[in-house]
Amino acid sequence: MQLLQSYIDNIIYTALEEDIHYVDVTTDYLLPDGHTSSAYYVAKAEGVICGLDIARRVFELVGGNVEFKASLKDGDKVKKGDIFATMQGDSKTLLKGERTALNLLQHMSGIATATNHCVELVQGTNAKITDTRKTLPGLRRLQKYAVTVGGGYNHRYNLSEGAMLKDNHIDVYGGITPAVTALRKKIGHMTKIEVEVRNLEELQEALAVGCEIIMLDNMSCEDMARAVELTAGKALLEASGNVTEKNIAEIARTGVDIISLGALTHSVQCFDISMKFD
Repeated sequence: MQLLQSYIDNIIYTALEEDIHYVDVTTDYLLPDGHTSSAYYVAKAEGVICGLDIARRVFELVGGNVEFKASLKDGDKVKKGDIFATMQGDSKTLLKGERTALNLLQHMSGIATATNHCVELVQGTNAKITDTRKTLPGLRRLQKYAVTVGGGYNHRYNLSEGAMLKDNHIDVYGGITPAVTALRKKIGHMTKIEVEVRNLEELQEALAVGCEIIMLDNMSCEDMARAVELTAGKALLEASGNVTEKNIAEIARTGVDIISLGALTHSVQCFDISMKFD
């Protein structure tokens, strides 16, 4: 996946303007112009690194005059104590960009690490791990990029990318069959329809009306296994709701095609990284 540079730069500029209103009172008054230093990133845990080019870009935009060298690339794994990037150059730039670069790098690495953990837990099954739209405002593309770095897949990016009838759409319109029928008359031929179902009766109705993707919402593993049998490959099945690292392997073994987790982006723990100066 290739993120637009203008999108990345806009996020960084927003973060820098938030962090430095007009002057860094400590750094600007403490150090003379031309002062140089060297620093490095060290992992404080085991996980997957993501966001190195974004961290590098922070230092370019905050002041420049820094040489950033990474010994790894996004998607590589680190262990506690590994040094994976070094920086050499203007001390003011390094100090002003330190927190913004770390915030983005730690958050994205946390998502990649959590995703990779889930991917490893479902190895040996056909289930793909995907994200959801439960993302932080303004950071969706960064977060979804991090999911792919961790070995996962992206669900739709926004409401324009796919037709998805959730329980509220169905309740508002008056049922699965009339909602799908009405929607299919208006959407383009390239757009698939996904329907959320809450029980096996709704699953059978969604199959009867020809839905291409069916989300099994908060179903038990027994019901999901039965749903796989009833569907028999006629539609993709997505498991969603109350998925945790404790039950994700059992869910995958039911035979579902997709397991979506909002927790990958909306409540992930940042990966612990420190920036140290020599």
